[in-house]
Amino acid sequence: MTNYVVYCRVSRKSQGDSGLGLEAQERDIEIFLSTYAQDAEVIAEFREVQSGADDDRPELTKALALVRSTPDCELLVAKLDRLSRRVSFIAKVMDDKKVRLRVASMPHADAFQLHIYAALAEQEREFISRRTIAALGAAKVRGVKLGGCRPQTVARNDAVKATADAHATKLLGVVLPMREAGKTYAEIAQALQTMNVPTARGGRWNDVTVARILRRAA
Repeated sequence: MTNYVVYCRVSRKSQGDSGLGLEAQERDIEIFLSTYAQDAEVIAEFREVQSGADDDRPELTKALALVRSTPDCELLVAKLDRLSRRVSFIAKVMDDKKVRLRVASMPHADAFQLHIYAALAEQEREFISRRTIAALGAAKVRGVKLGGCRPQTVARNDAVKATADAHATKLLGVVLPMREAGKTYAEIAQALQTMNVPTARGGRWNDVTVARILRRAA
């Protein structure tokens, strides 16, 4: 039997008060437990309202300590970014010989795949931030006064485009080598689906979405 220590985190107090952010995580964890870990026991649950960029989190510290001291125990999080938004911190946890990490939304992912996903996610966040700043700067140069309804719409549209471009850019490092190795779009799509890498809109990968990634990145 595997023991699980559940850790849930939201960034803002409003999410913690409403329960909406926590409810979504608890739903994903319940799906994992009922589908992939029937012979398991949740021995403790920890919840925290704190930024994922902060490494010093009291509840996470307690959760990790319990995992280390309990035989056949894993730390269970709904999504990888609930553990941290920093690749270095995630890598540190996975390198800890006394800690086993399980991500509910990626039930079959191994340590290598989690490393890749964390690195891609961090790169995407940095790229989106830079593109958003650049888009706002370009709008200001064009004489757009930020703060009204129309400028907000322009900024939002630019941010949406930046997100799509960033998603394509971060996946290029994975998709392009497979394409250069002779893999078809369908084979690449199957590989991404197996690794639980999300599409830009949260759907399933297919040959069209792979081709779109390559076109947008180019």
